[in-house]
Amino acid sequence: MSFHEDGEKGTGTGQIRKIQSELREGMDLAKCRRCGCMKDALENLSHVLSSFQTEGESDLLKNIKGWSERMEPIKYECLGCAHCYAAEAINIFSQSYPDAPDTPSLSCDFRVRDQTWPSVPGEYFAFCDGPGCPVAVSTLSSVGLPKRLADARLKELCIVGKTETENIGIDKVIKNIITNPTIRFLLLAGRDTKGHYSGRTILSLWENGVDEGMKVVNSPGMRPFLRNVNREEVEAFRNQVQVIDMIGIEDLETIEGKIQEISKYESSSLGFKERKEEHKGIQTSTVPIIRAKESNEIKLDKAGYFVIIPNSEKGIVVVEYYSYSNTLLGAIEGIDAKSIYRTIIERGWITELSHAAYVGKELARAELSLKLGFRYIQDGA
Repeated sequence: MSFHEDGEKGTGTGQIRKIQSELREGMDLAKCRRCGCMKDALENLSHVLSSFQTEGESDLLKNIKGWSERMEPIKYECLGCAHCYAAEAINIFSQSYPDAPDTPSLSCDFRVRDQTWPSVPGEYFAFCDGPGCPVAVSTLSSVGLPKRLADARLKELCIVGKTETENIGIDKVIKNIITNPTIRFLLLAGRDTKGHYSGRTILSLWENGVDEGMKVVNSPGMRPFLRNVNREEVEAFRNQVQVIDMIGIEDLETIEGKIQEISKYESSSLGFKERKEEHKGIQTSTVPIIRAKESNEIKLDKAGYFVIIPNSEKGIVVVEYYSYSNTLLGAIEGIDAKSIYRTIIERGWITELSHAAYVGKELARAELSLKLGFRYIQDGA
């Protein structure tokens, strides 16, 4: 197997260079080296390329192995970046060799709130006033646009927020729409997320649905697998709303005009896909919510304890590490909580989760005391 050597996709060497460039730029960023998107891309490309024979693909495989060794412990599954280097690399590969295996999805999760709407917490502005506000707006990766639309306070607007990922982001859109039968239109505006293509994935979902594996049919996104909704919820979403494509448009006046326009007409008069049935709202699947409770029980850490001392003159935080016989075992100096607690963990000076949580809280307070100028007094565990 090999890339196409010519044709409309371009030369194989050119496509390999594009993949190399995307991955190299991503690996130069700390956030990408800690991201599940990059980990998945490297692992899947390595698996597929292992059966390729040409020189260019062998060089790519060699570089991928080197980049894999540079990966750091994963801190997040996906950040929903406007430009995802890993997703772009996978998309270029898929376009160059369409028979390559699908990239699998990560297992993501989120909480659904009962007895309230919006049912899924998130970064959005919601002001549902009943049937007179039938429009929901996703601004995709244009993060400043939701507030501008919210400030305009159109009476037709029910909810507005961004959608940056083609999986968990769309899961949340579906949940919040199908739990509010007032919403009849979903307007997509703003910049689409390059690589993830959340906007184009929503369009594909509305037009084509999902396959047996809950993958959005014909989505151009890297991982368009919906893991937090079921097939009934997907179909309810597709029947309830008309999706309006204004992807790429950020002009506030143009978007406001479209919101007012679509609110005046039934879907049939606008030429949209006709709704199959009147939607009444459905009960969504959910997971149990665990209520946090106070506890004064802190398990002693056999490794020792810490004394935290902010030094305002030097602008640093000093952390002294003691045994329970009050012997000083070591000390760390740092300018921020993150670098200090990472050093503590790397040195194995902490073994209990409750102790780690306590130390993290106290380090954050100590750092703030330096920045804001208040007196820091260490809380007892």
